[in-house]
Formats: sequence, structure tokens, C-alpha cells
Amino acid sequence: MIPTAVQWLPTSSYFGPRLAETLGIPGYAINLHRFPDGELRATVGPAAATAIVCCSLNQPNEKLIALLFAAEALRRNGVRRLVLVSPYLGYMRQDAAFHPGEAISQRAIGALLANTFDRVITFDAHLHRMPSLTGVFPGIEADNLSAGPAIEALLRAETVSPTTVVVGPDEESRSWVADIAGRLGLAYSVAQKVRRSDQSVQIAFPNTTLFVGRPVLLIDDIVSSGGTLVACAEAIVASGASSIEAIIVHALFPRALMTAFGRAGIRSVRSTNSVPHPTNAINLDDLLVRALRREVAGMPVSGTTP
Repeated sequence: MIPTAVQWLPTSSYFGPRLAETLGIPGYAINLHRFPDGELRATVGPAAATAIVCCSLNQPNEKLIALLFAAEALRRNGVRRLVLVSPYLGYMRQDAAFHPGEAISQRAIGALLANTFDRVITFDAHLHRMPSLTGVFPGIEADNLSAGPAIEALLRAETVSPTTVVVGPDEESRSWVADIAGRLGLAYSVAQKVRRSDQSVQIAFPNTTLFVGRPVLLIDDIVSSGGTLVACAEAIVASGASSIEAIIVHALFPRALMTAFGRAGIRSVRSTNSVPHPTNAINLDDLLVRALRREVAGMPVSGTTP
């Protein structure tokens, strides 16, 4: 049996094969067959002692079933260690029951994946009341990587204007917006957000004079409906900013929303490749390779490049 191999679901073929090639280990596509009644059959590649399974969990429902089937086949074929690489981790937002009878999806999915895998690797998981990813996945290794270094590398290559203000959409974004601004020596501001519904938010800033005549870099971790991004941009434009560009870690919104972003004053939108999207411009592959080094026999653990 080979020591380590990468396997990927069809929806993650945009990064699974590249990981295998960069790590220098075998890679296999997991084949999914759909029966007429909608049930799935999963067929995995040859087993390895350690299997790195790639599946970003946007639009997660069917993928979760496919992961369970793939894990069952891999374990039965002799895999001793299963590592899930999921650059975007779905179902993390519902971490409490806000109304009577609501399920806590984070708890349910966390237990499901913890019982299936030995390690989970993701980027900037949407955690509110949970202080770390290890609390979501009890009893296994859990790595909540930051896309910050990849975003910083992009901005340094572009020589961002020193007058740029980095903006976060809510208080929960403060720590990583402050980190990126600090790395680049830029000012930053964080919006005060009140969410009225999935589609409606109210945005205010503590010091709107900070934006007058200056370019703004709006950074958000997840954009799905686009309401927060639009509300932020409109408030920033009204405050006199010279331009707005947006960077998103997880771009889940439909392409048609780009028109609304443009009307709100956003000049460009770029995202990481945590999920495939037309705005992808920031590659997370190198950060994943670093996190996976110790899973691959003979690959150096230290260093900054694969």
C-alpha cells in the first residue's frame, strides 16, 4: 500500500489534482454515479495508508453524503488516516438555536465529520460563539487556516496606496482586517452591522471622515446574498471615498450580483479559490501544501515554499 494519496470529489477537481502534483503523490478522482431515484454511488481510487480527501463544502448537502460514502469505502479498503481538505466549510454559521425548535447545524455537521475523519483543514471558518475549530470537531485535529498571507501577497505585488483604508463589514471581522492592515501599514475601520434578515442589513461606521478622498479595500469572509457588501459600499461612497475594491475569502454569490456591486460603487471584486467562482484571483494552494507537508512521508515540514 502506498503511504499517502489525494482523492477528490468531482466538484473539487479544480484543486485536488494540483495538490497531488505539488505534493508529489498519487491522485485519484472519486467517481459519483446518480441512480434514477437520486441516490448516489461513490467509487474511490486505490487506498493509501493516509488519504487526503478534497471537497469544498459550498452547496454542501449532496457532497456530505458523497463524503460519507467515500470515507466508508476508503476505510474498508485499508486507509488508516483520513484527512478532509475543505477550503470552504459549510454549515458553520448556525452555531446556536435562535428560535425554539431550530437545529444547530454546526454541532450536527461537526459531529458527523469528526466521526468520519481524523483531521479537517479549512480556511477562515465562519465561527461566532465558538472560540476555535477544535470545539466544532471534538476529538480530532482541526486546522482553521487564514487566507490572510495569500491576500497580503496579492496586495504587496500590486503596491497598494499607503492612503488605503481596509474595511471590515462587522465586528467579527475586526481581528483579521486589523491583521491585514497591520501587515501592510494601512488604516482600517470596522462597520457596525445590524442584520434585519438574510437580505437586509443596516450599516454604520464610527468615523466616516476617515474615508474622505481615500481608496477603500473592503474585505469580507463570506458573501452569499451580497446584502452586507452592498450596504457597506453605499455607506462608504456616501462618506466620500475615492474608490472601493472588494476582496472576499469565500465567494458564494451568483455572478448576476456583480451588477449590483458595481451600482453600489465597487470597482472590482476578487476572491480566493476556496470555491470555484468567476472572481477567483487569489490562490490558496501553497497554504494548503504547507499544512499537508507532515502527511506526506519525506516532504520537509518547515520552510515557506512547497
